Amino acid sequence: MSHPVTVIGGGLAGCEAAWQLAKRGIPVTLHEMKPAKRTPAHHTDLFGELVCSNSLRSDQLENAVGLLKEEMRRLDSLILRCADTHRVAAGGALAVDRLGFAQAVTDAIRSHPLIEVVEGEVTAIPEEGEVIVASGPLTSDALAEAIAQRYPQSGYLHFYDAAAPLVTFESVDMESAYFASRYDKGTPDYINCPMTQEEYLDFWKELCAAKEAGVHGFEDKNVFEGCMPVEVMARRGEQTLCYGPLKPRGLKDPKTGKEPFAVVQLRRDNSDGTIYNLVGFQTHLTWPEQKRVFSMIPALKNAEFLRYGVMHRNTYLDSPRMLDRYYRVKAEPRILFAGQVTGVEGYVESAASGCLAGLELARRLLGRRPVDFPQETAIGALALYISNESVTNFQPMNVNFGIMPPLGYRVKGKRNKNAELSKRGLEILDTLDVE
Repeated sequence: MSHPVTVIGGGLAGCEAAWQLAKRGIPVTLHEMKPAKRTPAHHTDLFGELVCSNSLRSDQLENAVGLLKEEMRRLDSLILRCADTHRVAAGGALAVDRLGFAQAVTDAIRSHPLIEVVEGEVTAIPEEGEVIVASGPLTSDALAEAIAQRYPQSGYLHFYDAAAPLVTFESVDMESAYFASRYDKGTPDYINCPMTQEEYLDFWKELCAAKEAGVHGFEDKNVFEGCMPVEVMARRGEQTLCYGPLKPRGLKDPKTGKEPFAVVQLRRDNSDGTIYNLVGFQTHLTWPEQKRVFSMIPALKNAEFLRYGVMHRNTYLDSPRMLDRYYRVKAEPRILFAGQVTGVEGYVESAASGCLAGLELARRLLGRRPVDFPQETAIGALALYISNESVTNFQPMNVNFGIMPPLGYRVKGKRNKNAELSKRGLEILDTLDVE
C-alpha cells in the first residue's frame, strides 16, 4: 500500500472499521471532527458516544440483535469487547457505563500503532486511496453536500431521532417506586414507577398538550418507529402508552401484589447506579415542559434532570441504488460507507456495518477473496438488505429475523424458533474464513 486507508468518523462504525483494518496490518488514518466541532448528539470528546446506557439493546439469542452481537464477538469486534468490559446490570440487555465504554473505545483506537487520529472536520471525500465514510447520521453539512454532489443519484433521505432524559437516582422517590425486572427475568435492575389510572390519565392529557421544541421541518410521519417520541406515541390514543413504554405486564408492585395501571421504567445509565434514564421517553418537548410533565409521574415529582431529551434529524442514503453487499459504492468501489448513513438503524447495526466494511476492505487490500456473509447470518442479512435493489421504499432498518430466510421446518413457539435461527446463523458463521 502506498498510503493508509482513510476512515471518516470516530463513532462506532468508524472505530470498528479502523480496528478491523489495523488488526489485519492495514494502516489507517482516522478523521474525527471533535473536539473542534460537535453535533447535537455529542456531549464529550470521546469516540463511540452512546445516547443511553441501553443503546446496545438485548443480549439474548432469541432476539436478532442478540445474534448480531454474538456474531460480532466472534469477529473480534472492538465495540463488543469494550461493551462487555463495561457492562452494567440490566436484565437481559447489554447495557453499559457509557463514559467507561467510550473511554475504552477511545483508548484502544488512539493507542493502536497502525491508527493515526487526525482531528478536524472533513469537508470532501479524498480523491485518492481507499476511503470509508462513517460520518454518522448527523454528517456535517459540508461533507453531506460534498457526498450529494459526488453521487447525485444517492437520493439523500432523512428521519428524526430522539434521546431520552436522565435523572439522578437520589432524586427518585423510592417510596413511590420499586426495583423489578419484567416477569422477574434476570436481576431486578429497573426502577419501576407505578401510576394509578387517574394519575396516568392526567399525565397523558398533559403530555399530549405539552409544547414541543422547534425542530426545522419536523413532521410526525418522518419519525423512525424505533425512536418514536413519547408525546407522538401518546397522540395515537389514550391507551397506546400502556401497550408501549408504560406497559405494566409482569411488573407487580410488591406493596399491592398487583400490576399497576401503568409503569414508567428507569434504567441504570452508569456503573455506579447514580444516573438513570427514562425508558422509552425519547422526546422533543421543550425543556421546561419536560420538567413539568415528567414530574407528574409520582416517583419523579422531585426528580433532578441531568439531561433533557433532545431531537435531531438523521440522514441516510438510498443505499440499494448506491451500495453493494460490502458497503462499497457500486460506481466507485474504492469508497465505502458504514454506519447509520447507510440505512442500518441502531448502534449495534452501525458497528456491524463498520466491522464488515473494514474486514472486507482489508481482505481486498491483502489480495484475499471477500467473505460473502450469507443471509442466514445477522451481519450478512443487514448488508444484503441495504444493497437489495428490489427494495423500492427504502427505510432505516434494525436487524430482525424477518430479513433472514425461514428455517424450512416447524419449531413450536416464537422464542424457540428465534433461538434456532440464531443457532443456524452462528453455525454457518463458524464455517467461514474471516481472518
